[in-house]
Amino acid sequence: MLYALYQTAADMMLPMRVWASVAGAGFALGDQSSADRWRAAGALCEMMSRASLSHRRPSFELDEIVMGNRTVPVVEEEVLSLPFGTLLRFAKEGAPPQPKVLVVAPLSGHFATLLRDTVKVLLPEHDVHITDWANARDVGIWNGRFGFDEYVEYLIKFIETMGPGAHVVAVCQPCVQTLAAAAIMAEDDNPAQPRSMTLMAGPIDTRVSPTKVNELAMGKPISWFENNLITRVPLRYPGATRRVYPGFLQLTAFMSMNAERHIKAQMDLYKALAKGDKEQADTIKKFYDEYFAVLDMASEFYLETVQWVFQEHRLARGVLEWKGRRVNPKAIRRTALFTVEGERDDICAIGQTVAAHDLCSSLRPYRKKHYMQAGVGHYGVFAGKRWAGQIYPLVRNTILANE
Repeated sequence: MLYALYQTAADMMLPMRVWASVAGAGFALGDQSSADRWRAAGALCEMMSRASLSHRRPSFELDEIVMGNRTVPVVEEEVLSLPFGTLLRFAKEGAPPQPKVLVVAPLSGHFATLLRDTVKVLLPEHDVHITDWANARDVGIWNGRFGFDEYVEYLIKFIETMGPGAHVVAVCQPCVQTLAAAAIMAEDDNPAQPRSMTLMAGPIDTRVSPTKVNELAMGKPISWFENNLITRVPLRYPGATRRVYPGFLQLTAFMSMNAERHIKAQMDLYKALAKGDKEQADTIKKFYDEYFAVLDMASEFYLETVQWVFQEHRLARGVLEWKGRRVNPKAIRRTALFTVEGERDDICAIGQTVAAHDLCSSLRPYRKKHYMQAGVGHYGVFAGKRWAGQIYPLVRNTILANE
């Protein structure tokens, strides 16, 4: 019912957005003697035409990369395609052999392109792969469930497909699943177990310095989340009748946490459009084009993540199971561990990610390293100037030291 109401509202808004888009184009051709007035009217129309969400993955926009003194074409290759996710490789034409890196993207309401900057920085010196998660509303119900266990299974399959010698960089939410996958592979003495594992701003133990996100997860029983946030995909989509946690609900939750900031950004966009400040307008639009591209999560994955990670802290307490088998991080002896946290992270607070070091107690001290980046929030850990200039060199050194 909830999804149907959202879809009805979106359908009703479509004619208005189309009209606004056409009108805006007309205002752009207005009398230049009244340019300010026409720009203001056009800006209002553009704001109306942008008032919608996208449910398709944006482009990574990584068609080429600079390596040394030359520009190298980049081609996206689907290495392994599974119903709920694809192992995507950014192949570089004529590049020499480089360390293989799997970037594990969050499955939290946005597409893997949220890590575009992460990939862009890694790409010149690494053979980069990424977990490109599917929008659950596009996955037919005949493909079965996709929960916590399946997510970990996908990670193991992706790493095995890349072959021995790979490194893993996990960002935010999937740090838990990545640590679980590494532990299982270590216990099985899997030849493809990663050489290094970088966990960035992830909720390994949310009992440490709980954030507003953690408090929200703890504030209701899991039955409340299931009864109020889970809905079925409308019949018009390939995943019709699948139970999902809709991306538009996750986006609403994220935006409500920083409502003033997002309202100000939209006001700044309007002013930039009205003034004809194309550079500022394009910067804001680029961010929100990505931010407003949302995907739905399979209900099993969402509910199990909330319950097992944020409410019951199963990994941190040593009681997490994968397919009925206890997950044992102590089994990790060969995969080096590097954890990264941001000083101002209001999603995964300081102390939540470094907790992985205590769990991986069998690792020798020289195989474990932690770094706290001063002056950055959650997104600054994996995007922006400090990621590129201060955090990435440490990630690169971790990978090189374990090649």
